[in-house]
Amino acid sequence: MLLLPHREPMLLVDEIEVDEEGTAHGKYRVRGDEFFLRGHFPGNPVVPGVILCEIMAQTCGLLVGDAIKGRTPMYTGLDKVRFRASVRPGDTVEITARIERQMANFYFTKAEARVGGVLCVQGSLSFALVEGA
Repeated sequence: MLLLPHREPMLLVDEIEVDEEGTAHGKYRVRGDEFFLRGHFPGNPVVPGVILCEIMAQTCGLLVGDAIKGRTPMYTGLDKVRFRASVRPGDTVEITARIERQMANFYFTKAEARVGGVLCVQGSLSFALVEGA
């Protein structure tokens, strides 16, 4: 919360750390009472794909470290996103993300999310750090 501008109910990471190689590792525990599960789907709750992308995106945001302070990460693209397995209440989503390249304030990243070691979603995400957005 010190770096990410997101707040409840859109703060979708419980833990994030960046290792010495510059890879971010994030976790989000799906409690089951989240707003996005209420109608998706009654009796068979599944985390929507767009929310999984947002969880990955928030993890990617911390890859830029202190450069995010006072700026808003505005996503400019999702590419080659593939959904492999469903995520449900009680699951802990584990995200791995890294920066592939940077051009000025634009960042191009790759991320994946797993539950219990099983790949659920992967893709390339790009974003810009925007002042005062």
